[in-house]
Amino acid sequence: MAGRRTFFSFHYERDVWRATIVRNAGVVDAKAAAGWSDASIWEEAEKKGDEELKRLIKKGLENTAVTAVLIGAETSTRRWVKYEIEQSLDRGNGLVGVYIHMLENQDGKTDSKGAKPKLLEDNGVPCYNWDRDNFGAWVEKAAVRAGHRCLKHQQTNCSTCG
Repeated sequence: MAGRRTFFSFHYERDVWRATIVRNAGVVDAKAAAGWSDASIWEEAEKKGDEELKRLIKKGLENTAVTAVLIGAETSTRRWVKYEIEQSLDRGNGLVGVYIHMLENQDGKTDSKGAKPKLLEDNGVPCYNWDRDNFGAWVEKAAVRAGHRCLKHQQTNCSTCG
């Protein structure tokens, strides 16, 4: 995998198929998401309660520099997406929003464009329509804006990459 280690925040039930398209684009190191690789991990944590879900999310955020919020029709209303954004801000992750409504789900259907989550709006986080060719640059810009060294020049506050 190329690029930054990136955590993905999204509405699991509705958008996991779309999120998988983004993840599998091969543009960033996309190993991190709470329970992504195995839905049973998320379901088991849900049964154990909120504290277990919080632990799972915090573990997913470990060793990431950026959180990509994948915005579908209902993402902005999701409690756990809000929590993931809060935790990302608290730990200093760069943030980027990506609208994924135009990607097809497992039934070949697209969705309506969702609202930008309030925490992204309040923190001036840029949001873009999904574009594989630009996604890696958006993630890198988010990392540099958050104070991480750019991967290309190994500089903080890189004017070229940020």
